[in-house]
Amino acid sequence: MMQKYNKLAILLAFLFAMAACKTAPQKPEIMGQKILESIQWKDQPDVCQALVVFNSAADDHHANLMAYEKTEQGWHPVFEVIPAGIGENGFAPINEKVEGDGKSPTGIFALGNLFTYLDSADTKMPHQKTTAEDKWIDDPESEYYNRHVQGETDAQSYENLLLKSDAYKYCMVIEYNTNPVVKGKGSAIFFHLNKTDNESTAGCVAITEENMLRVLKWFDPKSNPHIIMGNKDELLSGLNQ
Repeated sequence: MMQKYNKLAILLAFLFAMAACKTAPQKPEIMGQKILESIQWKDQPDVCQALVVFNSAADDHHANLMAYEKTEQGWHPVFEVIPAGIGENGFAPINEKVEGDGKSPTGIFALGNLFTYLDSADTKMPHQKTTAEDKWIDDPESEYYNRHVQGETDAQSYENLLLKSDAYKYCMVIEYNTNPVVKGKGSAIFFHLNKTDNESTAGCVAITEENMLRVLKWFDPKSNPHIIMGNKDELLSGLNQ
């Protein structure tokens, strides 16, 4: 009888272990790799550097950022997992981002110009020193909606790119809703700084300055760096299948 109970205990332990393996969350490194492998790069065949930013719950502003480089052997992580802050309401489903929803957009986007408070930055990416004249229009009724302007503007709403805080000390444009611009679909989506890991944003992606400096130094325009953003489940379904 004792032997029978021992066999039953072993069987139950095995079943519990198997169930735990199936439900245990995958490591961010593995998840990032799976997301990259789910994407067909036919529209961006020359992308050799990619940031993958994803969360687990769609409305969670805590995200993981992974940097990958493409070689002949495939995609390989460059840094360890970097905590990132996204929109305070998480990611909007693909094509559902709207102005003022507090969500980050989902999709694959090029990385554009870098604005910096400094005279120069340790990066090969195009950059310029930010001045008090630099603004980004977020007024959907303006003809310059989701555009960078300098000087006076008649837009009813805009963001100054030179702030009293260090949030935009390094502020790179994420090319969301820029070509073409669709009014009301969201504006001023940047890759910028936050003070602490996972601090929420109004819709941007933000990391600490220490991590930003590493990423900027790694970026190479010849590798056409892009950013992939969204909830892990939506990204795994393939954004451009």
